[in-house]
Amino acid sequence: ELVDSGSVIGQIRTDIAAEFGLPSTCLVSAGGGDNMMGAIGTGNVSDGTVTISLGTSGTIFASSSKPVIDPLGEVAAFCDSTGQWLPLVCTMNVTVATEMVRSRYSLSHSEFDAAVSSTPAGNDGLLLVPYFEGERTPDQPDGTGVYFGLRQQTFSISHFARAAMEGTALGLNYGLNRLRQLGISPSEIRATGGGSKSPVWRQILADVFNAEVVCVSNDEGAAVGAAVQAAWAVSGARRSDLLAIAGRVVGLAEETRKSPNPEAVSKYQSLQEIQDELSNKLRSSFALHRRFIED
Repeated sequence: ELVDSGSVIGQIRTDIAAEFGLPSTCLVSAGGGDNMMGAIGTGNVSDGTVTISLGTSGTIFASSSKPVIDPLGEVAAFCDSTGQWLPLVCTMNVTVATEMVRSRYSLSHSEFDAAVSSTPAGNDGLLLVPYFEGERTPDQPDGTGVYFGLRQQTFSISHFARAAMEGTALGLNYGLNRLRQLGISPSEIRATGGGSKSPVWRQILADVFNAEVVCVSNDEGAAVGAAVQAAWAVSGARRSDLLAIAGRVVGLAEETRKSPNPEAVSKYQSLQEIQDELSNKLRSSFALHRRFIED
């Protein structure tokens, strides 16, 4: 039987309760997926809030009181786990790119951040199209990584490092811009995942997105979201209860907040146009290259 996300469907089986040391009166609810719980765990339960997750891949998702349908198919039209909708964009290359550069040059995370910080916003024109694993958004399954703008001035470890951060941020912003075109207007963006721990990366994101970026106070967003969803289901699954529980449990780490710098915003808007155009024009070359390496 299909049930809604706030339903309590019964009590735990006695053998499962015994195996995990749980009380036999423990209730079972419908639950939800990882991104759905991650949304709740970052307080993304009402219109205007957007969450970005910076892991091996990257996701951007928003809470919406109405379905968000993308005729281009770039935004996934998910339901969330609170009775609303969760329009979501996924890119395949985030810390994939930064870790490739960091490990290749044997840099610690702090050394990598220092290298990035030593070059200006816009990276003197060196841009990375970061499709090392192919790409999902935009749809580039044959894609590869492409450094564009290499010249004597930009042929340095610092420029390669910053290009990785900026290139992945621009890739995510491609998806965020698609969400904006479909009516999602973020009031702030809440960051989670390993990449969000980098202050310089958060600043790049704030400048690329032209929006404030802040981390939540608990790193385990999906686990927190599951706990909030469980409490909401047990309480009767009223909307007001969900907002109250999430508001009480989910906090923001205000010391991590980054605001956009207008000068950097302008530079990144120009770079966004270049990366989007490169991605589009390289499509046929990516396909030719794939056939070449498979022959």
